[in-house]
Amino acid sequence: MHIFTRHLSKIFTQPVLQINLNNLVENYKTLSKIIAPATPSAVVKDDAYGLRAAEVAKVLYEKAECRNFWVAHAVEGKTIVDVVPEANIFVLQGIGEDSLELFKKYQFIPVISSPEMLSYWKKHKIEGIKPIIHVETGLNRLGFRETDLKKLNRRDLQMFGMVMSHLACADEKDHFMNEHQLDNFKHIRQKYFPNLPASLSASDGAFLGKDFCCDMVRLGAAMYGINTAPYRPNQMKNIITLKAPVLQIADLPKGDFVGYSATYRAADNRKLAIVSIGYGDGVPRSISNVGKVFFESDKKMKEARILGRVSMDNIICDVSDIENLKVGSFGYLIFDDYTLDDIARDAGTISYEVLSRIGKNPRFIREYIAN
Repeated sequence: MHIFTRHLSKIFTQPVLQINLNNLVENYKTLSKIIAPATPSAVVKDDAYGLRAAEVAKVLYEKAECRNFWVAHAVEGKTIVDVVPEANIFVLQGIGEDSLELFKKYQFIPVISSPEMLSYWKKHKIEGIKPIIHVETGLNRLGFRETDLKKLNRRDLQMFGMVMSHLACADEKDHFMNEHQLDNFKHIRQKYFPNLPASLSASDGAFLGKDFCCDMVRLGAAMYGINTAPYRPNQMKNIITLKAPVLQIADLPKGDFVGYSATYRAADNRKLAIVSIGYGDGVPRSISNVGKVFFESDKKMKEARILGRVSMDNIICDVSDIENLKVGSFGYLIFDDYTLDDIARDAGTISYEVLSRIGKNPRFIREYIAN
């Protein structure tokens, strides 16, 4: 994406979050080809990782012909139901007293993950809906253990429309857990659900081969541009650009300190830019003294190191080598050449967390790029 612009004589104060929906659709289509003949589906939980589920689901429904969507809670499904009128909406956290009416009204499909939830479902069945059963294969999180499955009768086993599980280590291609969980899943399917369609993998499992794709793959992080297969070059396009304006440019004399707790001291004379973004906007505080901001200079993007602590509303960075920088110029924290994966690496966390925290922030000017 072309990001170079002329410096304007205007003063800006808010950060800007751009979401490239064209790249999102292209990523979904690329993933669909990788997993074929399995059916692709889109994970839009957590408000589409903070990018607004209604916007994401609508473009996937209209431009990528996606007809299967996953949310965490029924209340999230309610936010997309009007823009995906003929789609299946699966609810990962299942059904309970707090969501029953939404399931009745919108015909959402619950994922049943425990004997207790199954008992609740049997008392409150919704006509025309066949739930999904979630089985535990090694992650030791949600799901029926085989000791639970042995207690189900034939009628119980026949009430489901799909069987699913979730991989623990799919981002590591050669991790022993992948084959371990696949074997466990195959065993459970054959013994208890031989005729049911199945879903084992999310985005990271999509790259492990056809055996892991089963009948449906739950496409989430990779669709949003994250490299869920870090053992290989990222095949996905970046969809996020995060930039923030410079509020002030100042000299930093040799020996002076920078930021809260005075964690940085200048070894020589430097020039500072104070950029209008901080941990209150979802930027990880852990990039203090190690992170980067990029500025346009002579039609190139040049790196400026973050100095001192990231504060709630501001980042201070060293722009001594950035020419022609002005108040109002934008510094880039995420873009095509410094992605979610890059900032997450520097922050010592994962891209999923960075995206979720940034995406939900209400202080950004939010721009959607679409044809």
